[in-house]
Amino acid sequence: MHILATNDDGIYHQGLLSLVQELRNLGRVTIVAPDHNWSASGHQKTLRRPLRVKEVALADGTRGYACDGSPADCVSLPAMGLLDDPVDMVVSGINPNANLGHDVTYSGTVTATMEAVIWKLPALAVSMDAPEYHSGPLDFSTSAAVAARIAGIIWEKKLPANTLLNVNIPYCDMDEIKGYRITRQGLRVYRDELIKRKDPRGVPYYWIGGEAPTGVPEEGTDIGALSAGYVSITPLTLDMTNYDFLKVMRDWQFNSK
Repeated sequence: MHILATNDDGIYHQGLLSLVQELRNLGRVTIVAPDHNWSASGHQKTLRRPLRVKEVALADGTRGYACDGSPADCVSLPAMGLLDDPVDMVVSGINPNANLGHDVTYSGTVTATMEAVIWKLPALAVSMDAPEYHSGPLDFSTSAAVAARIAGIIWEKKLPANTLLNVNIPYCDMDEIKGYRITRQGLRVYRDELIKRKDPRGVPYYWIGGEAPTGVPEEGTDIGALSAGYVSITPLTLDMTNYDFLKVMRDWQFNSK
């Protein structure tokens, strides 16, 4: 198996290196990741400027390719022939904080795997629920081992077309994880605030601030599973059609005069 590893935190992030070290137990791993942080970038694709890629060395000497494009670019370029050999699977992460509910539309970690789905590649987005404002180094070992286990299972079982897995893992030792739950997206609660300031010349500028988001820990959701100490595995699809409402709208008289 040839695995493409990427992220949205940048190619030198420890979460990516820990992930790659575990994924090597499954097969060949090639790294193509952004050359800087793209957190909360959403699903961006670079079309109006050239993209540049250079080979770099990670902390343990592992070679990878740093791209000046988005996480989605880091998937589409290999899918279109950047690498000598085709890719069999894409694994994105490890994001240091959880990606739950509506987070998936913001997250570069997740949207990298959305790009993989577009190219018909099985994909796994991996996030770890570390404290929001944690200071100092983080331990990615548990999350990396969990990610590799799930990647191995989906390679064996196969994913249906147009489907990715969004995985969120408690921040704890392996023996503290209570198990795995298959979940749906939960309700994320955002507490953003608009902060207005002025620069030294008196011109206003703005920050999006506020408290860290929370969520409704409902049973069966990604938020509920994670808050209870379980690994949350949510199958996502790019088809965002509201099928129930589609039936209602068919009775609306758009064509009447």
